[in-house]
Amino acid sequence: MPKLKTGKRNNAASGTPYEKAAALTNSFKHNKDYGQHILKNPGVAEAIVKKANLKPTDTVLEVGPGTGNLTVRILESAKKVIAVEVDPRMAAEVTKRVQGKPEQKRLEVLLGDVIKTELPHFDVCISNTPYQISSPLVFKLLSLPNPPRCSVLMFQREFALRLTARPGDPLYCRFVGKNNFRPPPQVESSVVRIEPKTGKERPGVSWEEWDGMLRICFVRKNRTMRASWLGMKQVLAMCERNYRVYCSTNNIPLDETPVDDQDEDMDLDDAPIAEDQEEEWGGIMDVDGDKDGGEEMPSFFQELKGTDKPKTKSKVPKTRVAELVREKIRKVFGRRH
Repeated sequence: MPKLKTGKRNNAASGTPYEKAAALTNSFKHNKDYGQHILKNPGVAEAIVKKANLKPTDTVLEVGPGTGNLTVRILESAKKVIAVEVDPRMAAEVTKRVQGKPEQKRLEVLLGDVIKTELPHFDVCISNTPYQISSPLVFKLLSLPNPPRCSVLMFQREFALRLTARPGDPLYCRFVGKNNFRPPPQVESSVVRIEPKTGKERPGVSWEEWDGMLRICFVRKNRTMRASWLGMKQVLAMCERNYRVYCSTNNIPLDETPVDDQDEDMDLDDAPIAEDQEEEWGGIMDVDGDKDGGEEMPSFFQELKGTDKPKTKSKVPKTRVAELVREKIRKVFGRRH
C-alpha cells in the first residue's frame, strides 16, 4: 500500500525565535533612510546581552529593535524592555514576536525618533544603532540627568575606534562582520560598552556647550584649534556675545572704544579662513560620508550654520571688547612671538 504524501513542515513556525525572525525579515523591503540592518546572528546577540551584565530588576532601553532578534534575548534577562522604533512596520513585527506570551507584558514599544523622544527612566541601553544617529545618540545618553548604568551599542567600526581611542582593545571594542546583518552593510561594525561617570567623578559641565565647543575645535580637518577659534569671524563674534553676557551678569565694565583693523596684531594662524577653503564637519564623532544623517546640532553651534550666506563688509566698527576676547583666546592656546 503506497504511503500517504504529507506536506512539508513549516520550520519557521516550529523553530527558534531566530528562525521565525528570518522568515519575517525576508518579506521586508528595508528602508535605507532608517539605516536598517537586521542582526541575524544569535551568537552575536547573546554576546551583546552578556556584555550588559543585566540584572533581573533592570529596565532596558533598546534603540531600533527591528524584528526583535535582540529584543527576545534581552527579555530573557531583564525585567522590562522599552523599544524605540521609528519604522511602524518594524514596531508591529517586534510586538508580534511576543504577542500572547508572558514577555508581552514586559515589552513597551515607543514609535518615534529616539533623538527627539522624551525617554522614561531606564537602567541600561542596548542598541544595534542605525549608523546615522551614532553621534547624537551617544551625546543624548551621556547628557541625561540620570544616565544609564551602562550602554552596549553597535556602531560602524570607524566610529567605534574614534570613540574608544583604543583601537583593538577587546574590553571595549568587539569586531562584528557585515555578514551578520541582513541586508549586509557596506562597512564593518563593532560593539562598544560605555559606562558614564557618576557622582563626584562626573564633570559639572553643560553637555550642550561641550558638544558645541568640540565642533568648533574640529570644524576643519588638518587645521589647528588655534586657527579654528581665531580664523573664523562667526566663532569670534559668538565668543564676543557670550563675553558681553558674562560681563553684564557680573557687573564688569566694558571698553567700547573703537579700534582700527590695521592696529590688530595678527599671527599667521589667526588669519581668517578663506570662504572657498572652509570645510564643514559635523563633529568629532561623525564618520566620513555620513553627513546627511539628520543629526541635530546643539543650539550652541547652530549659530554658525546660519551664517553660510554671502558676506558683506560689516559697517559696525570693532571695539576693544572684540580685541580683548581675541587676546583671551590667544592666551588659552599660547601666544606666539
